[in-house]
Amino acid sequence: MSKRRFAAILGVLFLVIGLAGFVPPLVWPAQGGALATESPHGLLLGIFPINPAHNGAHILFGLWGFAAGRSAGGALFYARCVAILFALLTVMGMIPGLDDLLGLMPLYGNDIWLHLGIAAASAYFGWAHRG
Repeated sequence: MSKRRFAAILGVLFLVIGLAGFVPPLVWPAQGGALATESPHGLLLGIFPINPAHNGAHILFGLWGFAAGRSAGGALFYARCVAILFALLTVMGMIPGLDDLLGLMPLYGNDIWLHLGIAAASAYFGWAHRG
């Protein structure tokens, strides 16, 4: 798979996930405290903690990936940025007080493993893949 295809596919996945977070039947009620934003939050597919800000971030990353997939340089930059940002989000998700991005969006629970997987795949296409 090329870097361009990776960026475009990841972009489409982010768009789908971001939009799915706004579809009520796909979001289960969250157990636990509220975020500082007082926005509704829940569990996408009963697994991944989300809120409207989180959904919006997914949509923005999706649009960026879809656009980045149009050029090799853009795709490389996207893959490297996503790798770094999602590695940072993975670590933040494990630190109390930072695991909700200062009250703005949930980064904890199963999001940690998902963010780690996205960071690893993006790092591969950003630095190791020769195609």
